[in-house]
Amino acid sequence: NRYRLSLLNFVGVTPTGMIFSTGFVYLEGECVNNVVWALERFRGLFLRRDGLPVVIVIDRDLALMNAVKIVFPECTNLLCRFHIDKNVKAKCKSLIGQKNAWEYVMDAWGSLVDCPSEQQFHECLKKFEIACSPWPMFVDYVNKTWIIPHKEKFVTAWMNKVMHLGNTTTNRYENVQVFLLGLMN
Repeated sequence: NRYRLSLLNFVGVTPTGMIFSTGFVYLEGECVNNVVWALERFRGLFLRRDGLPVVIVIDRDLALMNAVKIVFPECTNLLCRFHIDKNVKAKCKSLIGQKNAWEYVMDAWGSLVDCPSEQQFHECLKKFEIACSPWPMFVDYVNKTWIIPHKEKFVTAWMNKVMHLGNTTTNRYENVQVFLLGLMN
């Protein structure tokens, strides 16, 4: 943009699936303090009238993730599955040269992410690691970047422990960084 400021956009969804813009703010920088300041300005929009927490879906921006933990410790923070898949696929393509091989690996990734239970997740993780064994750098990337630190925020087995009404991505609204699920009374 003209002023080289970061845009933090807030979008909500109604129980009927309608999307609405709740606000936006331009940030001087993407450090945690700036994002905390912005989230505090919008805090009242994120909480239900009965005080129960909401679900917040964001991209894996570390400053934003840390700010959400500070300002909304009672809320469930999920990560955008669309952007995770996009990043994993890009890394897969860069490390695995053959199309049929990376399609096989991405199918194993999809099975891992869509596991309905923690028990099945561990079985699928083993299958995924076996499928990717010729590419240990890819396995390391997936484990260190996504599985170990964030699996509770995007794998079905954990995501389905909270009511998110199928909202698992931020891409329903262009250029969204914060997608909140406001379950209105």
